[in-house]
Amino acid sequence: MIKVIVGYKVEPGENIAPIVLKLRTHAMTYNGFVSSEHLMNDDENSIIAILETWNSIEEWREWEKSPIRQALLRDAQPLLAEEPRVTRYKIIPTVWNP
Repeated sequence: MIKVIVGYKVEPGENIAPIVLKLRTHAMTYNGFVSSEHLMNDDENSIIAILETWNSIEEWREWEKSPIRQALLRDAQPLLAEEPRVTRYKIIPTVWNP
């Protein structure tokens, strides 16, 4: 499994929530999607993060390059102060198995 964090810095006064919800709704239809959380920075509500869990990096990449995701990100562009940041993490076991 992998975790993907997508960070958005939204222009002041803009509402990206409808696009974020559409992203989640469509991601849920893709193979390998496990879950998604939407987070807002407590000190600065213009910083949004989406924390997604996927079964594999390959399945995430299929979603990442999907036409629907690309279209939604184009819709979000005027609302953003900077490009979204994507960081991927492999989940490592927390139990030691030598």
